[in-house]
Amino acid sequence: MSLDIEQVLVPVDATDQAEEAVRCGLAVADRYDAAVHVLHVIDEPVKRGIETGEVDAEAVADEQVSFADDADEFADDVSVTHSTVVGFSRSRLRQHPGSAILDVAEELPADFVVVPREHGTEPDETLGKSAQYVVEYASQPVLSV
Repeated sequence: MSLDIEQVLVPVDATDQAEEAVRCGLAVADRYDAAVHVLHVIDEPVKRGIETGEVDAEAVADEQVSFADDADEFADDVSVTHSTVVGFSRSRLRQHPGSAILDVAEELPADFVVVPREHGTEPDETLGKSAQYVVEYASQPVLSV
């Protein structure tokens, strides 16, 4: 069985596991001469905090830019793009990080997904807790790291 991979999707959050997922995604992309799309997944409370001014939007953007710069530094010859999605939604009750990731995977379209899995219980590790959902429901091959 041969894989035809042109686009690798790597959803990330503010965890060390996300950094490892990017490195693995870059390795897969390098092996298959593919591109990587880094998807920054933010929680609904962060989005609401930005809207109300309780969370500094520039700080969130700076964190994402810093993460993007790190990914670009490791990329070598791999093309890397970035976007952001809100993982949870009060208006769309079925939307959670796993479903948001799969929606983006279909829209890109992504041929392979590398998702960080849960290692701890910190509040910002929501993405890792969604890894099982992505593994179970993705139509693409998934590597959970």
